[in-house]
Amino acid sequence: MAGITAASASTVAVSRANVNLRAGPATSYPVVTVVPQGASIVTHGCVNSYTWCDVAYGQLRGWVSASYIQVVYKGGPVVLSAAVAPAVGVTVVTYDRVYWNTHYVAQPWYGSWSSYYRPYAPAAPRVESYSRNVTCADGSCTGTRAATGIYGGSTSQTRNCAGGECNATRETTGRYGNTASRNRTCSANDRSCNMTRSGPFGGTSTGTRTFNR
Repeated sequence: MAGITAASASTVAVSRANVNLRAGPATSYPVVTVVPQGASIVTHGCVNSYTWCDVAYGQLRGWVSASYIQVVYKGGPVVLSAAVAPAVGVTVVTYDRVYWNTHYVAQPWYGSWSSYYRPYAPAAPRVESYSRNVTCADGSCTGTRAATGIYGGSTSQTRNCAGGECNATRETTGRYGNTASRNRTCSANDRSCNMTRSGPFGGTSTGTRTFNR
């Protein structure tokens, strides 16, 4: 963000996390691409609630939740919001069939406009940020995921797979500090999964399931 001047802050921004660039202002619209964390984007405007904004990422055009957009305001990086947007020159724009026809003619889902379009305001996003990573070496893989909610709270999961067996552990902390966890072990060797859950007040439950392949 250091290279953004006051004059250009109304349009130039960066993505705060890996986020889907969608074909419309709601999670129900198809994904055009994934904008990586820290990528430069150009904001062309937002819906009147400032929950979703029309952005350009390279040669692609689409919509991103405003909570993932970071702009320069009063000399520092801030999340784009209804309070900040007018001050940095981000205006209200309209989403309609013309936008769809202009940018998505070549997409395989172009002919499904009526399946996606909803003429009412979408719900505000509930996820503030997320991350995802997978590494594999010597016949084993480890994947991690993490997310934080817009009201606080977080969840993280680690999955390790090797030799036909996978173990996944998920830890969740609520907005008020309560915690819950889940541990699941699945084996292709005996075709079974064992799972243990623990709740925020100390309760636990266990179970085993078998499957056929």
